[in-house]
Amino acid sequence: MKQELRNPFGRVYLTIEVDAKNKWVYVNWMGYLTEDNIKTGAIAYANALAKSGHHCVLNDTRLIIGGWDHSLDWVLNDWGPRAARAGLKNFAMITTPETFGGSTASKFYSNIKAFTVEVFDDKGKAEDWLRQYSLTSSLNKV
Repeated sequence: MKQELRNPFGRVYLTIEVDAKNKWVYVNWMGYLTEDNIKTGAIAYANALAKSGHHCVLNDTRLIIGGWDHSLDWVLNDWGPRAARAGLKNFAMITTPETFGGSTASKFYSNIKAFTVEVFDDKGKAEDWLRQYSLTSSLNKV
């Protein structure tokens, strides 16, 4: 089931989908993101991750407009440890490198310590990287 989060103007800024086949949570951010949007969205998908029992997130930021530097400190110091406690171990971020959002993603990648992050500009490569953790970890539980 796809969950949609909307801004005060009724526009979707985040979709969250639990992918049972790949054993990850897929999140797709879009539009201009306010600090409130980021906090609400990040908490929502950390909750979806915890509920699913998965340990991987495929985070797609290619459709965002602008950067999210305004929330980076919160993401690194508050949300990161919270997401790790919710079970997050591997995080694949898809971004567009030449954008402000890509610049913030690079800072996120360089500074996050709570879980493993890789940044990609190609969704297929991000999925391939994440599958080695999402599907392998489920096989180890059997």
